[in-house]
Amino acid sequence: MYYYNLLSLILVLISGVFAAPAERIETDPELTAGYIEGDMVPSGSLRNIWRNETYRWPNRIIYYHINSYIDEEHRNHIVSAIHKIESISCLTFKEATTDQKYYVNVTSEDGGCFSYIGYLNRVQQLNLQNNEIGVGCFRLYTIVHEFLHALGFFHQQSAADRDEFVQIVEENITEGMEFNFDKYTEETVNDFGEKYDYGSVMHYGPYAFSKNGERTIVALEEGKEDVIGQRLELSETDIKKLNAMYKCPTV
Repeated sequence: MYYYNLLSLILVLISGVFAAPAERIETDPELTAGYIEGDMVPSGSLRNIWRNETYRWPNRIIYYHINSYIDEEHRNHIVSAIHKIESISCLTFKEATTDQKYYVNVTSEDGGCFSYIGYLNRVQQLNLQNNEIGVGCFRLYTIVHEFLHALGFFHQQSAADRDEFVQIVEENITEGMEFNFDKYTEETVNDFGEKYDYGSVMHYGPYAFSKNGERTIVALEEGKEDVIGQRLELSETDIKKLNAMYKCPTV
């Protein structure tokens, strides 16, 4: 019996060593909503949003409505994220009145974090799936990330020159999710004269859509591995791009 149990244990250990890795279950709510690149809701063609100024909010004013079922603590956290954007730009956020025809409708439904891209001249949803403050969609700079989408931002890793700065490791991407790593042409994406930004709050994390726990995005520049995907602050380049996009007066 002793030898039988020992043999069974050895077989279990061996099978564990040689077993194929289990599919990694994606839990980042920025990636699980099921839209383009996870959280970008299509509103027709995305091809010209970066360069077409009709997708900019008129007069640099962004109207928004936070639904009444969102409690005061979470509401205040959303407003804090809005203030972060106002503090580094010439943009103004105003609560929408009942007769306002276009605004960002902030919801907190199941389904992850997601936003429409740019100004659409209508009511457009921005969703932050409910969670504790500081977790998931309610990380402060995940909220900022989604509002930047509503202002017209794409993800950094979709930039035309991204292959000079990161390697996309296709063999680690979950089957069927490869399209999330498409890149846009220079005619589509405007970098406003700024260099590729590893530290952008709009950059995917290194394990985005991984099927095996291995990196899907590898930084080609030394020391940048742990920077990509940060949600702790707006980078200097994020700030410069936002102000260039909305032609904010220089101080």
